[in-house]
Amino acid sequence: MTKVKVCGLCEVEHAVAAIKAGADYLGLVFAPSRRRVAPEAAARLVKEVHDSGYLPAVVGVFVDSTAEEVNRIADYCGLDLVQLSGDESWERCRQIERPVIKTIHVSAAATASGIIAMMEDGVAALAQGEITFLLDSQVGTARGGTGQPFDWKLAKEVSARFPAIVAGGLNPANVGQLVKEVHPWGVDVSSGVERNGRKDISRIGQFIETVRNAEEDITRATG
Repeated sequence: MTKVKVCGLCEVEHAVAAIKAGADYLGLVFAPSRRRVAPEAAARLVKEVHDSGYLPAVVGVFVDSTAEEVNRIADYCGLDLVQLSGDESWERCRQIERPVIKTIHVSAAATASGIIAMMEDGVAALAQGEITFLLDSQVGTARGGTGQPFDWKLAKEVSARFPAIVAGGLNPANVGQLVKEVHPWGVDVSSGVERNGRKDISRIGQFIETVRNAEEDITRATG
């Protein structure tokens, strides 16, 4: 089953909507962003999630923070995983005390072989740790949440070698096609389920429903 991560959540009602729709991961941004949440607000949201009786994992998203700061906020908020979306070294990843999702930024010049080589380096460096990779579009200096896709053929090549979460420009209208063409381990959405700059409950539900429908289509097609 394709994992679904809804990122950039700021409000409890949107987190609850994502949970009820079947999200596997909820993303809270602690890096500079219009979606940034303060640790105090994040801690309250995480408690709501953990008290809900559902089982999504809460992911804290950081960009080039020190390992000490990441671990401190993760402990304070009760995060389940940490996503590092900057230029963090593998050594920095090793210092994180929770499972890590490492973002690999995909530029227009990127190649599948180059990305796979980076992943191989990460797996070797974190041999005793738990790591998941996330592929996201590199657009200027932005660190995700741009709403811009990258080449899905590249994503398909990489996903055939390593389990990866695919982000970048996904929304309810195109995520089904991605699931059918790429067969990713997971998908990540933020701006694609927003309306007028805020998360939209109906779009969150549509996104996850589209992913599940695409999986059913794949199952029927393959017998």
